[in-house]
Amino acid sequence: MFVFVPIKTDAPIRRPPVVNVSLIVANAVIFLATTPLFHDRSPLFDWGLSVRDWGVLDPRNLRLYQFFSYQFMHADFWHLFGNMIFLWVFGNAVNSKMGNVAYLLFYLAAGVFAGVGFAMTSSSPCLGASGAIAGVTTAFLVLYPQSVVSVFCWIFLFIRFLHVQALLLIVLKIIVWDNIIAPNMLSGGFTAVAYSAHLAGYLFGFTLCLLLLMVKALPRDQYDILALIRRYNQRRQFRSIMSDPNTQAQATYGRVARPVSVFSGRPIAVPSADDAVVRLRQEIADRLSRGAYDEAVEKYEALMVRDPTQVLSRRNMLEIAMQLKSRERYPQAVSAYEKFLSAYPTDSEAPHAQMMLGILYTKYLQQHDRAEMLFRECRDQLKDPNLRELTDEWLGSVLAALGKPPLNPGGGHTEPSA
Repeated sequence: MFVFVPIKTDAPIRRPPVVNVSLIVANAVIFLATTPLFHDRSPLFDWGLSVRDWGVLDPRNLRLYQFFSYQFMHADFWHLFGNMIFLWVFGNAVNSKMGNVAYLLFYLAAGVFAGVGFAMTSSSPCLGASGAIAGVTTAFLVLYPQSVVSVFCWIFLFIRFLHVQALLLIVLKIIVWDNIIAPNMLSGGFTAVAYSAHLAGYLFGFTLCLLLLMVKALPRDQYDILALIRRYNQRRQFRSIMSDPNTQAQATYGRVARPVSVFSGRPIAVPSADDAVVRLRQEIADRLSRGAYDEAVEKYEALMVRDPTQVLSRRNMLEIAMQLKSRERYPQAVSAYEKFLSAYPTDSEAPHAQMMLGILYTKYLQQHDRAEMLFRECRDQLKDPNLRELTDEWLGSVLAALGKPPLNPGGGHTEPSA
């Protein structure tokens, strides 16, 4: 005996899931209407069988209506019961998030896509709501990946209520184990379950719901999978920044921390006199003129420890920024480029520096608002048409990330038509 059934989630339901409840009722009513309780070969029984035969999805005799009708046909009570449990557990929150009309269209489209996937891989008839429910399940995964699902577990004498994160339950148990691994291990190549319809439904639900979030057709919040990915990237960037020995020391000991070179690993000597700033600036210029870039960056680190407000000459400041970028020290490179633009806003290299700074903000720091401002300021000042084209490409990706309209050929926002 092995039973592993989700029974509820902690996902918020902020408005009544009218369509989801209606779908459950419709499936139950159609099942009762097409499956008489007493199989006595009565006219009612024969009518029920004929309706079911008419409504199934038959790849050998496809009709357009079958892609909708098969979603409401079920083979027996347990087939119906299992599907409706999953639809109740995962569908209510998705219905609440999407709204009634959008959810109904999404549900039916998931069933159609699952039917297409099944028809392309099998010649046997298919019936049941599981393809559409598979789409609802992965939509729940996209919207509430870290929600907790309560699961009834019965394995021989072991009976427990478990609490599992939705991301793990849906991906590992429901998709990978139930639909990929277990069928091949346990069925011996024969199965009466339309796994290809399930997998097509999972793919449809995940992809479409993710796209709806990305274009902000669905409301975003701190629980969805895009927010989860963003927090992961922020933690990764934090780990990258904290890999700098100087940053670790500053975080631990504050201003009394003794700086350490990331190249030699040796402590950087910080002179006590104010003229140390002058000497460090001279040493940076000397190292840059000789092409000793590692040493120049090390001296620049020491200068920033001594006085973070220091700005080098225009050529040296730009060179240091480029050297920091080439060493993948992106936060430090951003700071150096910002210093250059602040000190030399009218310099001939300022547009190119703005473009590079915008790319750093976009690609590595995900600060799209600042990147948009930089790209817009520099795009018309760049003389090289290839650089202008590159800037437009980056600006387009930034606008997409911000959910703003794309650029029109003239360089401005596209205006919606009336």
